[in-house]
Amino acid sequence: MVVLSKIYTKTGDAGETALGNGARVAKHSMRVTAYGTVDELNATVGLARLQADSTADEGLMRIQNDLFDLGADLCTPDMEKDAEREYPPLRMVAEQVSRLESEIDVMNANLLPLRSFILPGGSALAAHLHMCRTVARRAERLTVELATMESVNTHSVKYLNRLSDWFFVAGRIANNDGKDDVLWIPGANR
Repeated sequence: MVVLSKIYTKTGDAGETALGNGARVAKHSMRVTAYGTVDELNATVGLARLQADSTADEGLMRIQNDLFDLGADLCTPDMEKDAEREYPPLRMVAEQVSRLESEIDVMNANLLPLRSFILPGGSALAAHLHMCRTVARRAERLTVELATMESVNTHSVKYLNRLSDWFFVAGRIANNDGKDDVLWIPGANR
């Protein structure tokens, strides 16, 4: 368990931060940018939870916990050294991706197929979930970019990809099972 008795340490005052393996890197490094965006996504999910009923809130709380797992995964580089570590780092696993897929399938089962793109909005919860979706996509893009430079757990990328889909489908559910989706009308304002 983590115990934080002192919140500020002053160790980042020179523009560096510590990774999960103790290495110090610039705060603008791609790895810090990727897991920082995951943290931003988690805060955005917290805002969505303010609008959620108990069922949606349970799913969003599971996601927030997964996002902390994902942040822990991304902040610890050198996956190939995991077996050598005294305490192996927390890594995303295939079951977390599979759970999202199962939840998406259940949520999507009663929705009518889309015949148009939808605009983010409708209900307050749907608008928040679409914001979560877009931040998840940005986190995914940054994590994929990080993977071109350093090793990244493939389950982390898959999780972020499925997560944005989860938010999309949950947003439709929040819009009266898609009945209140705001449809895009191509060229409507020409």
